[in-house]
Amino acid sequence: MTPSNSDAIFSALADPTRRAILSLVGEHEELTAGEIAAHFDSLGRTAVSSHLRILRLAGLVAERRDGRFRHYSVTPTPADAVVAFLTSVYQNSLEQLASAVKDASAAGDDAPSDRAVERSA
Repeated sequence: MTPSNSDAIFSALADPTRRAILSLVGEHEELTAGEIAAHFDSLGRTAVSSHLRILRLAGLVAERRDGRFRHYSVTPTPADAVVAFLTSVYQNSLEQLASAVKDASAAGDDAPSDRAVERSA
């Protein structure tokens, strides 16, 4: 995932409406722009088309033209890159947490436990 591509992906996913559109398209094999717009009372077709363009430019959805209709489907590859990135971030955090707990546990073997301190008080 290149920096400019990752910026486009995260920027596209930052908007709750685009996340809702992406989720909706993901629930179906393919939807037209009109079918997507029909699911959103507060958005017009132009706004939905703008959101779809951003999702398409980020590579999160694919567009297939059939006459005057545009059909949209989810493209998994960019999402896989985002998941891999987030997993690496949190995996490192989890490894650091496990190491800190292990170090604290090893250092605390000589110290009385909290329960022992509470009982003596």
